[in-house]
Amino acid sequence: MADWKQPDNPPPPLFTGKKERDYVKQVNDELIERVIGQTILYYPIDMERSDYHSLYGEAINKVYLPPIRVHALVEWEGIETAYTPSVGIDKITSITVHFHKRRLTEDQDLFVREGDFVQYGDRLYEIASLAEPKQLFGQIDHRMEISAKCIRAREGRFDGK
Repeated sequence: MADWKQPDNPPPPLFTGKKERDYVKQVNDELIERVIGQTILYYPIDMERSDYHSLYGEAINKVYLPPIRVHALVEWEGIETAYTPSVGIDKITSITVHFHKRRLTEDQDLFVREGDFVQYGDRLYEIASLAEPKQLFGQIDHRMEISAKCIRAREGRFDGK
């Protein structure tokens, strides 16, 4: 019997390669678009025509591109009532939009940013925060979801036109 010898490199991982990642993308695309069917309108900021502060880099005057229809999973979080001493009672509506990352970046060439607006139904929401909570097959380089926490835009803040 031959002596056992340590291999120079470990074997490649099984079932976690490009072919499997493409299959997962195909299944997710089909589920989100054809079965679930939720859509939003995404209003991205026009980076070239918006005015930015020279020191802080924040947009002073935002210019938006035409809306883009995006298939996504939308989680409506209901209406919360809050009391603000100087203003009074305020109703806050929020949603969480779960985007399929590869669908956005590879197929639609779209990058989600805080401060952009989305329209869900007839209501406009501003993206307040972003997270990437899920990895594909536990691989750090392959994140599969972008979650956007959105709050309802106040009247006059953005008209969507």
